[in-house]
Amino acid sequence: MARILLGITGGIASYKACELLRRFVRDGHDVLPIPTAGAERFVTAETFFALARRERPSDPYPHLVGADLLVVAPLTANTLARLAHGLADDLLTEAALAHRGPVLVAPAMNTAMWEHPATQANVETLVARGVEVVGPMAGELAEGEVGVGRMAEPEEIAVRATALLAGGSAVSTLGGLRVLVTAGGTREPLDTVRFIGNRSSGRMGVALAEEARRRGAEVTLLGANLQIPAPAGVELVPTPTAADLRREALARTDVDVVLMAAAVADYRAAHQAEGKRAKDGEPWVVELVPTPDVLRALGAARTQSQVLVAFGAESGEEGLARKRRMLDEKSVDLVVYNDIARDDVGFDAPDNEVVLITREHETHVPKAAKAEIARAVIDEVERILEDRP
Repeated sequence: MARILLGITGGIASYKACELLRRFVRDGHDVLPIPTAGAERFVTAETFFALARRERPSDPYPHLVGADLLVVAPLTANTLARLAHGLADDLLTEAALAHRGPVLVAPAMNTAMWEHPATQANVETLVARGVEVVGPMAGELAEGEVGVGRMAEPEEIAVRATALLAGGSAVSTLGGLRVLVTAGGTREPLDTVRFIGNRSSGRMGVALAEEARRRGAEVTLLGANLQIPAPAGVELVPTPTAADLRREALARTDVDVVLMAAAVADYRAAHQAEGKRAKDGEPWVVELVPTPDVLRALGAARTQSQVLVAFGAESGEEGLARKRRMLDEKSVDLVVYNDIARDDVGFDAPDNEVVLITREHETHVPKAAKAEIARAVIDEVERILEDRP
């Protein structure tokens, strides 16, 4: 059992902190809620203490007692700025300044506020200090707009908290290594507005980039039309088409680890129409030609010490057999197989369930949040690295 300080700030997402608190208590943790005055405008402090199964403390300094983890969810732009600059003008910021353990924060705010250079600079400051940042996600916001700014779901925050309590924040197992991650789905133009694409959101690749960064790696993320924001502390290079992704990936073949999580289109239009093709009632016959095989090119260009990881979306035993052959056909060290016959994992889902395939063994990773799957994949990468000269 761990002692967790749970800070709740004054955003509409503070109601989600109730579910997060319930999860922590259900997992056996001792949780001290620290709601700000702004948070109490949305959810009363009595609600948080009731869910924590404790009375409101009479001690004026309960937040200064040692804790194993500090979580702030939701984290508003205002409190984010105060944490970044070391202010201590309420119980929560006092607790943050006095805390000596790992810190996990889940920002939640309007898209424009999140994207403002001041906010991004404050996030970078926290990341540089070792603070873990989860989210925010893209989706519908309280004011009716759609964009990046939703607080990460309580389940994902709880998973990250568990990893930190297990010592994840202090581990720098990939320190000094350079990691290249591809994520999302490429779009191959038919004309200036239409394209051939796929349903990949980029969640799996973003989770991998975030996990590799958390373990100390210098991470570059090649993002193909990401539906979620790139994690803080990671270099993002947009690669909307297969050709873009291939060019940027082959320009970085000197990295230590490559994680090819992007869904790269297998075909593109032989000829792209100029402008927007008008609808005239006639059939539109499109000739498709294969795109260059990015993974095969990376396999041919890799160094002996580099670890190359492929991701394969297939279905059934035949698909699994094809992924096994990929180890030698494309010169990769690890293939991550996920079954696209299921609609509860993989594309368009927050969870995944995979089989990790190497030449020595196969490991089934049960259904879990993609952040948890990312940890299993990076664990396997580290095992491969340990065996390298």
